[in-house]
Amino acid sequence: MQLDDSVVAVITGGASGLGEATARRLARSGVRVALFDLNEERGEAVARELGGVFCRVDVTDDDSVDAAFARSREALGQERVLVNCAGIATAHKTVARDKQTGEIRSHPMAGFEQIIQVNLIGSFRCASRAAAGMMTMDPLMDGERGVVINTASVAAQDGQIGQAAYAASKAGVLGMALPMARDLMNEGIRVNTILPGIFDTPMMQGMPENVREALAASVPFPKRLGDVGEYAQLAETMITNGYLNGEYVRLDGAIRMQPR
Repeated sequence: MQLDDSVVAVITGGASGLGEATARRLARSGVRVALFDLNEERGEAVARELGGVFCRVDVTDDDSVDAAFARSREALGQERVLVNCAGIATAHKTVARDKQTGEIRSHPMAGFEQIIQVNLIGSFRCASRAAAGMMTMDPLMDGERGVVINTASVAAQDGQIGQAAYAASKAGVLGMALPMARDLMNEGIRVNTILPGIFDTPMMQGMPENVREALAASVPFPKRLGDVGEYAQLAETMITNGYLNGEYVRLDGAIRMQPR
């Protein structure tokens, strides 16, 4: 797909981190961008800067997602691109023993369910809504109507201690790549997935410097945290390379996560 001002892209989690970087890169090519996020202040600011539109969205809620797509399409037109970056992370062991009292606690189920709702079901909810809209578009070259990019994580394949919920949610995102591509193959809609490693996102920037340095040193090469622009570059490649479909790519500097 050629990127220009005839293309509309929706980016979930677009107010910061990987999503913001992707929105900025696509906007530089003329793409009209809609940012879906919960952070209104930041989202509105980025959207104004890029000449796009911001929609406050809770990806776990059908009505919220439907309203956001309706607003985006009214303002910019039907999207041909969706990049799902919205996600959350927590850390709880499957079962934990309190070191002082010896009390045994099971994983909080509300927390497990929330991770699945946001990362997995939220991604599918947005992808399904976007694909339905893309199916109404006239086909481009090779019959292409649109592209969906989902964001998993290296934790989908080598989750660490305390990441049972997070790893399960991201493994689910990874598992959707091929069947979704097959579901949509006759409609000219491609689906690909990115598995980021340790990236220099706002969450990472809030960590102590010694922790950031240790994480960077754990990457085989290059020995640094990933730059959000590198994620955006790969997302752009997945959009513009018409033969890339049903695929997943680890973007991680060759890291394989240790147990902790």
